Amino acid sequence: MPKVETFNRKEVLQNATLVFHQKGYNGTSMQDLVDATSLNRSSIYNSFGSKLGMFMEVLSHYHTYTKNNIGKEIVKTHNAADTIKSLFDWYIKDILNDNDRKGCLIVNCKSEMSNQEPLIKSFMEQNQEQMLAMLEDIVYSGQMEKVFNEDQTAGQYALYLFSSIQGLRMTGILNSNEDELKNIVDTILKVLY
Repeated sequence: MPKVETFNRKEVLQNATLVFHQKGYNGTSMQDLVDATSLNRSSIYNSFGSKLGMFMEVLSHYHTYTKNNIGKEIVKTHNAADTIKSLFDWYIKDILNDNDRKGCLIVNCKSEMSNQEPLIKSFMEQNQEQMLAMLEDIVYSGQMEKVFNEDQTAGQYALYLFSSIQGLRMTGILNSNEDELKNIVDTILKVLY
């Protein structure tokens, strides 16, 4: 008979996220996770399998949280131009609200672990494919609305925007000047018009 978890999994994942976000995967020890979650090592291993298992669940939790928050913003928009602007506005707001200057957990993980662990690489590739598909849909809609130019395909612009988002997230770790971040976004988006 499997053991029943006697802890709040969502709360444990939130606490583990804070540690992984602050220290990165390699810098986080099992003792850090024990301290952050108030679980003993055997509970962590029984519930998550390993540090990597816990990290993968943290990444998935973080991805879902971010995706849901972005979705809430862009669902309010009425056309592709508003959608792409709203998306970048969300990223700027997230950067400005990051008082500890931790950056995006997924972008940080991409630079730290993507080439070291096949499970993480696969997660990152899936995340990238989802983002590219969303961006391509937005750009394609804008091109059909005759708001965005057709100098490049929607797929090419999606890759450009995805790369720009990654760069904006990294820039935001050291630069929290709202006017400068908005200027970067304005420059990025000019290519679509």
